[in-house]
Amino acid sequence: MSDVRFRVAVVGATGAVGREMLKTLEARDFPASEVVPMASARSAGMKLPYKGGEIQVQELTEDSFEGFDLALFSAGGSTSEKFAPIAARAGCVVVDNSSAWRMDDDTPLVVPEVNPHDLDWHKGIIANPNCSTIQMVVALKPLHDEATIKRVVVSTYQAVSGSGQKAMVELENQVRRLMSGQEAESEVYPHQIAFNCLPHIDSFLENEYTKEEMKMVNETVKIMGDESVKVTATTVRVPVFFGHSESVNIETAKKLTSAQARGILAQAPGVTVFDNPSENVYPMPVECAGQDDVFVGRIRVDDTIENGLNMWIVSDNIRKGAALNTVQIAETLIERNLVRVL
Repeated sequence: MSDVRFRVAVVGATGAVGREMLKTLEARDFPASEVVPMASARSAGMKLPYKGGEIQVQELTEDSFEGFDLALFSAGGSTSEKFAPIAARAGCVVVDNSSAWRMDDDTPLVVPEVNPHDLDWHKGIIANPNCSTIQMVVALKPLHDEATIKRVVVSTYQAVSGSGQKAMVELENQVRRLMSGQEAESEVYPHQIAFNCLPHIDSFLENEYTKEEMKMVNETVKIMGDESVKVTATTVRVPVFFGHSESVNIETAKKLTSAQARGILAQAPGVTVFDNPSENVYPMPVECAGQDDVFVGRIRVDDTIENGLNMWIVSDNIRKGAALNTVQIAETLIERNLVRVL
């Protein structure tokens, strides 16, 4: 890491991911000369904990980015669409956590363990991928490099924190009401989420898939840099607070045994292999929440196709799926000398 220090803005700092970004910057000792949280006018003046003290939230305006080197965005697509170009024109490199820029041809979509080289052609804005896509490609890329993945079939089991703070409150309230004999009340989701599974994340499209499912399809291809990889997805919301889980089936050009796959993944950056079913060892959200790595287990051969593997992938969607990956992108930009110090 460079000895140079950087002025960093965290946009949307009062939300769950924004707060986690601040924690991550602190925990990783990011080389910041100053970290300034920014949010809407209604949150301006709020104080957030940082490095044993407090930092005050500044109102996000069009003049907010003068003199900043980096801006980490976690403020929703419409805010990013408006303010990310403003920040970039001010000389600030933006790492955006919304979906606004992910499929833009001029914007790199980056997971540092997978495609750090794509940062080299950034034009001021870098997109952070969808949380479910991030954890999947971290596990898939080393296998793709070794055996060339032809097809991916993924079913996700996604925590309610992916929908924000209101969804977590809704789950908690529904559990309380149901356990006391009352009816569940649903506002965030179209149906009860407590003790239930909803095969519906984001809105449905004309092709009968949801936006979340198509994010996984399109983002995986862009990040992997290989249009020959075919992906199909079913995304499901489950009554878990933190940690997305994925059942992933892959078909490869070259055969891999389960032992070979475990060996490859055990050496892969950002991956922890947690796989000993005879001892009931496999990744679970309750154990992976609060952890940085992508955890992989239940690795086994799929005998129904010539070169098939099944695996179970779990990761904390707020950390690696959002805040951590964003900060890692910023760190990689610095390592590759891609940030202009003002």
